[in-house]
Amino acid sequence: MVAAGSRRRRERLVGRLRITGATVVDGSGRDPVDTDVTVEDGRIAQLGASSASGERLDVTGLTMTPGLIDAHVHLGLSSPIQPQFSFRLSAAEIAADIFATAGTTLDAGFTTVRDTGGIDGGVVTTIAKGKVRGPRVLSCGPVQCQTGGHGYYGADWEPTELWSSHHVPGLCALSMMSGNADELRGNVREAFRRGASFLKLCVTGGVVGAHDRLTDTQFTVEEIAVAVQEAAARGTYVTVHAHNNDGIRNAVEAGARCVEHGTDLDESTASLMAAREVALVPTFAVVEQLLRDTAGTGLDESVRERVLGVRERMTEALAVAREAGVRIGLGSDLIGPVQDRRGDELRIRAELETPMDALVAATKTNAEILGLADQVGVIAPGMQADLVLWNGNPLEDPELFADPANAVLVLQAGRVVKDLR
Repeated sequence: MVAAGSRRRRERLVGRLRITGATVVDGSGRDPVDTDVTVEDGRIAQLGASSASGERLDVTGLTMTPGLIDAHVHLGLSSPIQPQFSFRLSAAEIAADIFATAGTTLDAGFTTVRDTGGIDGGVVTTIAKGKVRGPRVLSCGPVQCQTGGHGYYGADWEPTELWSSHHVPGLCALSMMSGNADELRGNVREAFRRGASFLKLCVTGGVVGAHDRLTDTQFTVEEIAVAVQEAAARGTYVTVHAHNNDGIRNAVEAGARCVEHGTDLDESTASLMAAREVALVPTFAVVEQLLRDTAGTGLDESVRERVLGVRERMTEALAVAREAGVRIGLGSDLIGPVQDRRGDELRIRAELETPMDALVAATKTNAEILGLADQVGVIAPGMQADLVLWNGNPLEDPELFADPANAVLVLQAGRVVKDLR
């Protein structure tokens, strides 16, 4: 944690800033270069030597990357899971946990996230207004789920219609249940009314499941297509929670644009994804989290049995997707109150691929998946000045990504939001 005095110091907007001495890894996959970066009015104005007036910042010895992007977060699941779902936590405590996690996400070097279920629109606007510290947030609002499917955590005796009473309007809203296509259409329209910028459907069972199995497929192709139609009408897209291959294929055939997890993806479906330009966002960090400390998430130890073998199968799916030419992003999927090591996802991906592959996935590729490629994801003139200065070179030592203390300086849209120098 950073002392209060340091926190006050780091929150400032710079008019014109020339950053010198850094080794710059621009997020495109190109080799690092030693060059100056000039920031003006929240954007990158120039790369290379500059005689422009303004503040000069010498960061010799540090490595600069674009602000990291996590394409699969759950800010709304920042409290112990079971107490939250069983009404044992106050709205005040849930809010405190959400906003604390938003701040630690920023401190870890993540300047943009895609929330894939758990928060309501008030969280997004509160962070955007600067009332609490946090990254730029794109949200699906409540996840769209099949009646009794993944995303429903009510007691067996609890009528489905009571599940929505778990929502705290403006703060948290995990999921909405649909029993048929008409109900799904109504629910996705409600999600958009509440501020969703894209949709997420659960089309298979999940690891953290109460009433389903990983092998279950959920929603029909025709039902998924309804959500795709509604999203397209608003110029956006559908992503899907999907572990088994049948569910993945159903979603791709229905027109979904992104697949989360993809644990049992096979070669045929990967080829179809590549042909239709459907992206994949694997999520390894949450698997390690659940194997390492299930209790710390507020879940029962039985969840460990569901997650066994997922890491190995997801690793195979990653290789299959790469071979097929699928666009592959990066998401941590961390849940519960311990979400400070979000960069573990880059560390893991660096082991499975290369550190550069992991960084590009977490910057340029994720920006493309989120529809923000013209704003963030690379260090280039005209882009938002989302920048991270690392204490060392994470391409040589990917462990640096995992420890937030190594992100010593973070800028978001030209604003210094963290400064540990």
